[in-house]
Amino acid sequence: MKLHKALTLFLVLAAGATLAAAEPAIVYDMGGKFDKSFNEAAYRGAEMWKKESGKPYLDFEIANEAQREQAMRRMAGRGANPVIGIGFSQGSSLEKVAKEFPRLNFAIVDSVVKLPNVESIVFKEHEGSFLVGMMAALASKSGKVGFVGGMDIPLIRKFQCGYEQGAKYANPKVEVSSVMTGTTPAAWSDPARGSELAKAQFAKGVDVVFAAAGGTGSGVYQAAKDAGKLAIGVDSNQNHMQPGTMLTSMVKRVDVAVYNAAKKPTPGVTALGLKEGGVDYALDEHNAKLVSADMKAKVDAAKADIIAGKIKVVDYMADNACKL
Repeated sequence: MKLHKALTLFLVLAAGATLAAAEPAIVYDMGGKFDKSFNEAAYRGAEMWKKESGKPYLDFEIANEAQREQAMRRMAGRGANPVIGIGFSQGSSLEKVAKEFPRLNFAIVDSVVKLPNVESIVFKEHEGSFLVGMMAALASKSGKVGFVGGMDIPLIRKFQCGYEQGAKYANPKVEVSSVMTGTTPAAWSDPARGSELAKAQFAKGVDVVFAAAGGTGSGVYQAAKDAGKLAIGVDSNQNHMQPGTMLTSMVKRVDVAVYNAAKKPTPGVTALGLKEGGVDYALDEHNAKLVSADMKAKVDAAKADIIAGKIKVVDYMADNACKL
């Protein structure tokens, strides 16, 4: 049923849009357009472009692995420009289709495809994760903090490693418990499993947990609320999902990346960190009471030192290891 609906949506969108050279297409990753996290941030970026330009765009939510390449090829065949793939899993499909359509522009978020017509947008997630790791350790009363990842891939280990570094920078004696949800794309959309993993960490004394797990995170946040613990969101500002429970969110500006790529794709690698405003921690009315002035001052000082190069945050993906 989901597959049928997704294909129908694609056909309706494809038939209804008259594409000119400057009208983009977005292919979302597993988990759905409205996952309240990674894909939804991409959607917001596309909507920003649409509102500013007054032009339509195509988008497609994949229901299985095989649809990635199929959707990209259909969009490119209709002249969509650029075609933007959301998520590292789109890499091989986008590379194949970009070679077939050398005159069109392509962009991919969270992966690097070395072709002259592709913009590869990557983020320094370890820098933003360092800041929320600090916040977790500073807010923890037990001295034990947790991490729940989605699919066990180097990118999510990058979040984990940055988080652990930040926690230990704030409190060298802190204990960090980490777990991954699974090894397939289904790990991004399993709130029930996320809830189980969070509860297991709470049972060990963890009182703040960071979820870098897409839609699975909603289960982690609900479990934290039910247990009277704190949680940290990811990608989008998720503070509003459980006000009073969400200590903060590690914001990854996928929306800005998609907006910029839709507006003017720039072939090559674009890396966005704290300095570029690509990652940060979120502070708003939903978590203001949880973040003390002292905590904010310490985290902002570390942020400035990372930007200045005084604090070097280890990037797990540099050599597939968290060398602290």
